Amino acid sequence: MKILQILVLAVVQGAAELLPVSSSAHVIVTGKLMGLDPTHPEMTFLLVMLHTGTMFAVLIYFWPRWKAWFRPEFRFQAAKYLFVATAATGVVGFGLKEAIEHFFLGGEHAEIESLFGRMPLMAAALFSVGLLIIYSGTRENTSVSASINTKQSLIIGIVQGLCLPFRGFSRSGATISAGLLQGVSRPIAEDFSFALAVVLTPPVIVREWLRLWKAAPRDMVQQLGIGHLLTDGLVGMVFSFGAGLLALRWLSSWLEKGRWKYFGYYCLAASLGVLLLSFFK
Repeated sequence: MKILQILVLAVVQGAAELLPVSSSAHVIVTGKLMGLDPTHPEMTFLLVMLHTGTMFAVLIYFWPRWKAWFRPEFRFQAAKYLFVATAATGVVGFGLKEAIEHFFLGGEHAEIESLFGRMPLMAAALFSVGLLIIYSGTRENTSVSASINTKQSLIIGIVQGLCLPFRGFSRSGATISAGLLQGVSRPIAEDFSFALAVVLTPPVIVREWLRLWKAAPRDMVQQLGIGHLLTDGLVGMVFSFGAGLLALRWLSSWLEKGRWKYFGYYCLAASLGVLLLSFFK
């Protein structure tokens, strides 16, 4: 993989991962436009490293805001809400994954990852989340609370679980929108959405490492070299980290200024672009 391709993918991943526009859809489409196979082990390894870079960007950016959550008087409540939402995500996400693999993909050896490269499905997911973002941006609950409660965290967790099997259905777009529609203030909805991302990302990264190791560990290392893989991955991680920090500043600014719905309009336009591209690939 060429260094320019790595840098392009890193910037796209870093920006799109932390904006409500679906990083996976953007990275897969960008990779295909550059002639890359998103299922190839080298590409999988790079994407894992890029996800790691954006996770560090989230930690650095939000930590000053999250510290208030973990003061002694709020620590238990914050942990409870994160646990409730994450548990709901696990139940819904795993259940939906099993149902799709069993009923729609043919059973025992089917893997939901086989859906990830299907661009019409990706376009439908982008379109759906675009509508949700626009609706939440124009119909925010007028009774805004400065905190979050168990019911709200449960619903946000369920929505996050619904996003997991579908590339193109932005996790941050859906979870922030779910918070806004329930009357959670914009800063709290944003903080809670990305706190959930930090909880969710390490298990996802570990799972991807295991899938990668199972798929082609020896062939990949022998053909490409571990030094080459690590160098490419570290370069990509640094650039995805930088792009992620800039994207978070943009997201916070637009959310605070009431421009949330414009991300939805972008998702609608992107869904049309992905759908048109699917006819030529």
